[in-house]
Amino acid sequence: MAFAAGVPTLRDVSIDIPAGQFVSLLGPSGCGKSTLLRLMAGLLTPTAGTLTIAGQTPEIARRTATRMAFVFQDPTLLPWRTVAQNLHLPLELQGVPVAEHAALISSSLRLIGLSDDDARKRPRMLSGGMRMRVSLARALVTAPELLLLDEPFAALDDVLRQQLNEELVRIWREKMWTAVFVTHNVAEAVFLSERVLVMSSRPGTLIADVPIPFAYPRTPELRGTAEFAKLTADLSARLREAVA
Repeated sequence: MAFAAGVPTLRDVSIDIPAGQFVSLLGPSGCGKSTLLRLMAGLLTPTAGTLTIAGQTPEIARRTATRMAFVFQDPTLLPWRTVAQNLHLPLELQGVPVAEHAALISSSLRLIGLSDDDARKRPRMLSGGMRMRVSLARALVTAPELLLLDEPFAALDDVLRQQLNEELVRIWREKMWTAVFVTHNVAEAVFLSERVLVMSSRPGTLIADVPIPFAYPRTPELRGTAEFAKLTADLSARLREAVA
């Protein structure tokens, strides 16, 4: 991928992600992680090579049978809408019959631990962690097959971030969508993923494809084990190589 100036942002990136896998992208700032995510979402078109989702281009896949959802770093909630009304939006855009909205919204809120009382609140009445939960619920309300997450927990404190990591793993194991998660946090990538892809400095290319050996479900205690610490340290060393 190269933008107007012609300087490549991504070069020689080759990935195959099986359906249902949870993959994290690690790499230095500016290496093209978010660009790669936007290519997968069909928000950008690669300047060379091919990118397919279930055998189709992202644009066609998005318009046909493959359901995709994108969670940004900022919750991007509409401030004049309640929580429930924010969850209505993707259903409206996808033409889901109005009669089905209430049940889908209630199910999605329960999935991420929010109540019907929370559904009546506006975003300004919510904490940062709750706003991010609503953003995740909005992505999940359409039952996506592919969930793309661009550093969704980066602005949260470490304790809340860990709690939401645990919630995300629980939901993924229940629904088994394919997940591609961009993060700068090595421990987060190790805790969440079946596989971590490490990217080089710009122009971004893949320098490591690391399987994560820990079984699910992953409990908070995993973070305190020697095995977890060693793998996190090894990936951190790969990241330092990427910047060198």
